[in-house]
Amino acid sequence: MDSLTQIVLGAACGEVALGKKIGNKALLFGAIGGTIPDLDVFVGRWINDNEISIMAFHRGFMHSILFSIIGAFVFGWLVYWLYNTGNRTGSTTRKDWIWLFFLSLFTHPILDSFTPYGTQLFSPFSNYRVALNNISVADPAYTVPFLLCLIVLMFYKRYKPRRRFWLRLGLIISCSYLLFTMINKVYINYIYKKSLEQNDLVYTRFQTQPTILNNVLWYGIAESEKSYHVGFYSLLDKSNQVKIWNEIPKNHNLIPADNADIKTLAWFSNNYYNFVPQEEGVFRYNDLRYPSFDEDDPSNAVFSFTIKKEGDRWVALPFFGKPPSSENLSYFWNRIKGN
Repeated sequence: MDSLTQIVLGAACGEVALGKKIGNKALLFGAIGGTIPDLDVFVGRWINDNEISIMAFHRGFMHSILFSIIGAFVFGWLVYWLYNTGNRTGSTTRKDWIWLFFLSLFTHPILDSFTPYGTQLFSPFSNYRVALNNISVADPAYTVPFLLCLIVLMFYKRYKPRRRFWLRLGLIISCSYLLFTMINKVYINYIYKKSLEQNDLVYTRFQTQPTILNNVLWYGIAESEKSYHVGFYSLLDKSNQVKIWNEIPKNHNLIPADNADIKTLAWFSNNYYNFVPQEEGVFRYNDLRYPSFDEDDPSNAVFSFTIKKEGDRWVALPFFGKPPSSENLSYFWNRIKGN
């Protein structure tokens, strides 16, 4: 999920592990631990010179269970060695710090696995990306109540029972919301499957996911032999089916699929992707797991970039995102409301 959410979750883990012993400093160290896996964004740029490879590196080994275990011992030992000096000597143990970093490092990729982006939990033994698709990569309904509970918690001394109360409340609210999104996912899958059947759409597989910042408006994509069918469904829709399906051609034949970089793009998007010709030798790659909020162009996915071939490699050109238009935002908001 987004960086703020991971900081909040990491801080809560720090409080669980060492809050009684070091107070608010546990929140700080937990937040640091919860941030470490996302540093793979920078590490990927150190070891790769191709934007496609850099993108594929994110949520790889540094988001794995193995890294959580190794990192817990490495960072736990290091911070204990730095912290256990002067008048702090003996106030904590090495085990305390290893436990703090294990919790903050391990919960980060686990939470990421609930989002559509995908997380390589089992790297380096497998590049399978775990993606349960039940919560958006940024969802204020999960983050804000959790954050507010931790802010209140900070005003109580480390040995006060009220501090533990606010920690538990934040964890209960966030976990309850996460459970709601999982139940909601089951219902949404039922809606989409029934809608595909009612519209006589032949498909080989489909997936659904919530749109950004909410769990009300959902997006689904179904794959057929030569195209994809995409559609939105809001919990506030008056009917219990997807009313409008848009067809998007695959265009996989435009670029040979045996190229290593194209294989990486296909793997990254779980094979939900297409190409749109831009000019000679230049294409737009659309990761169709993510929707378009352009009512007039359903293939204009929010996660897309331009690629071209340089020698034997396909490279992604620098991406300069532009804010959505007022029309797109209006369409997004109206669909959330069921209009």
